[in-house]
Amino acid sequence: MPDDVHHDVLVVGGGNAGISLAARLLRDGASDVALVEPQDVHRYRPLLNYVGAGEAGMSSLEKPMADVIPDGCTWIQDSVVAVDPLAATVSTRDGRTLHWSTLVLGPGMVEDWDATPGLHEAYDDGWAGSTFVPDSAPQVWESLKSVRSGSVVFTVPPEPSPCGATALKPLFMACDHWQRGGMLSDLTVHLVTPFEGVLDMGSADERLASVLSSYGVQVLTGARVTQVDGAARSVTVDAASGTHTLAELTYAHVVPHYRAPSWIADSGLAIDAPSGLVDIDPETLRHRRHDSIWGLGDGAAIATRSSGGALRKQVEVLAHNIAAAATGDQLHRYDGYTVMPITTSHRRLMLLEVDRDGEPKPSAPLVDLTKPRRSTWLFDRYALPVIYYRRLLRGKV
Repeated sequence: MPDDVHHDVLVVGGGNAGISLAARLLRDGASDVALVEPQDVHRYRPLLNYVGAGEAGMSSLEKPMADVIPDGCTWIQDSVVAVDPLAATVSTRDGRTLHWSTLVLGPGMVEDWDATPGLHEAYDDGWAGSTFVPDSAPQVWESLKSVRSGSVVFTVPPEPSPCGATALKPLFMACDHWQRGGMLSDLTVHLVTPFEGVLDMGSADERLASVLSSYGVQVLTGARVTQVDGAARSVTVDAASGTHTLAELTYAHVVPHYRAPSWIADSGLAIDAPSGLVDIDPETLRHRRHDSIWGLGDGAAIATRSSGGALRKQVEVLAHNIAAAATGDQLHRYDGYTVMPITTSHRRLMLLEVDRDGEPKPSAPLVDLTKPRRSTWLFDRYALPVIYYRRLLRGKV
């Protein structure tokens, strides 16, 4: 194993962000692209919500990492532990020193279990979990489908989070299941959301609020879970209306808080915030202090709500800007477009598409995609995974 290697473009992170960008750069003519990723399995994460609703199995969203690494890309199966921006080097867990001309940071985020004391233990005990955590997702449906009475809580995670709005998917699909089975009237269902509305998405919030009301969901706004008590099977919620304790819960779908990997802050590349996201210009995606470093995806300070649809736009902008920076051409700008797909029932889904300011940015202006439709559910559940693996990860979109 050589311990001192140089690459023209070094990409950190083998998720949607890193692989899509590496593939796009290679298609655009880059000759030396390397990708650092320790995992040997790649997941299409949006399907985790369907796993947690009994609509998909883990095998439908996983592929060997070796099968999705782009042709011509050097895969370094290792973990980053430090970046030296002045020496232009990356240090890895296995002792490699990787030199780069251009560095792209797309490492995603990690669960911040310390932010919610008791939550990890509740996951281990099995009465709490979420579709956002791959190891937990298969157990979520096993728990939810057995619920017949009592109290259940669902949360939308505070930002930053990996497409946090989709935490409403398991809530709505579970409520639809309970309603069709005649159990919903015997349940008390709570939603804890950090926003002043459901998602603070303008008129879409009205539609979401109507769906929540139809299921009888009790909503705590401006709120987040601050502590979990395993013995009492309770969660403490700090909300705009005060502190609440939701006790004797049958099940808690509590999504962890998220942060960037700690080595980003340790390397002096993060914003000054607990999340420690990569400190980039959210429009050009270039690091604010180091011109040869770029960032995208969940782990970067993109100043919009992250999503796979947002990545598609970021990859397009960043691939151009890396080439433009080398030739002195004008950089393109990312407008913060993002898309949040939310199932409102067993077989219907709405799409929320907005820009960085939260203004509607519909991809099909003549069709109101915020109206729940079976066609958008079919597209989200069956078409998008195919597009993801056959086109997005190959740099073709």
